[in-house]
Amino acid sequence: MRKMIIDTDTGSDDAVALALGLLASEVDILGITTVSGNCNVDQATLNALMTVEVCQKETPVFKGCRLPLLREVPVDAVDVHGKDGMGDLELIHPTRLPETTHGVDFIIETVKKYPGEVEIAIIGPATNIALAIMKEPVIMRQVKHYYIMGTGGFGLGNASTMAEFNVYADAESYVPLLRSSVPKTIVGFDVCIENALLEKEIETLRSKSPLEKFLMDANETLRQYNIKRTGEAIIDLPDAVALAVALWPEEIVTNSKQVYATVAYKEEQTYGLVIMNDPNDALAVIQTYPTTNAEVITQIDTALFKEKMLTLI
Repeated sequence: MRKMIIDTDTGSDDAVALALGLLASEVDILGITTVSGNCNVDQATLNALMTVEVCQKETPVFKGCRLPLLREVPVDAVDVHGKDGMGDLELIHPTRLPETTHGVDFIIETVKKYPGEVEIAIIGPATNIALAIMKEPVIMRQVKHYYIMGTGGFGLGNASTMAEFNVYADAESYVPLLRSSVPKTIVGFDVCIENALLEKEIETLRSKSPLEKFLMDANETLRQYNIKRTGEAIIDLPDAVALAVALWPEEIVTNSKQVYATVAYKEEQTYGLVIMNDPNDALAVIQTYPTTNAEVITQIDTALFKEKMLTLI
């Protein structure tokens, strides 16, 4: 069975992604590491423990970084996901505690234990991964694959016009991540927003199992945010889309492109922008990149994604 770590800033859409990973038969989730992002790392850790408990699993949860690499004050998305990241509904109080090992150390130890076997799904800011790479670069070259929910893909951002939230929360952490020789698959926000749950699907889920109700309730603040923003009662699930790509790449991915990705982190106006340099761009006058370093997903089978997700949860 495939071995995977999920690195998350557990907000409401992360909870759906965690449920997919925990319930899928294709992977063994060796552990969940948490990071500051949608909410602070303490709350993200509670939310991960909560989701594991509702899924009736025993997967260990490891608290990671509470601050970005260089920024002194973290950003958050409480306006989107609620102050607790899960809709502010006091859903449950988890009975388990996180492990005592720091998330970064767990990542390093696990990759060292299973060289060439561990895949990492990064569905929050990449702070934990960047620190692991900087702390033990040789060991971290043995990661099998990174699946990344981040960037605007070939579209716009959602934290700023330029930047997607996960990158904007810690753009500096994307420097060692993108420079890593480990194969990387990026699922941008442009693809994720096209695969949102529609109002009828949300209401159908809410009336079914306790797990489904838990996940839809956790995303209620996000639904209300989308109503105000777009007039549509949808729930976009970027992290669940990215996790689905990690779980079933050969089945649900219908189009992708190989690029040389770089991140802007020095200028305020472009902070968090990930530039997807296409080596085959005939219009590019100057091409300074030597090769490609990431696969960017440009399209997935929406119907199959939703079928697989709804079947699992």
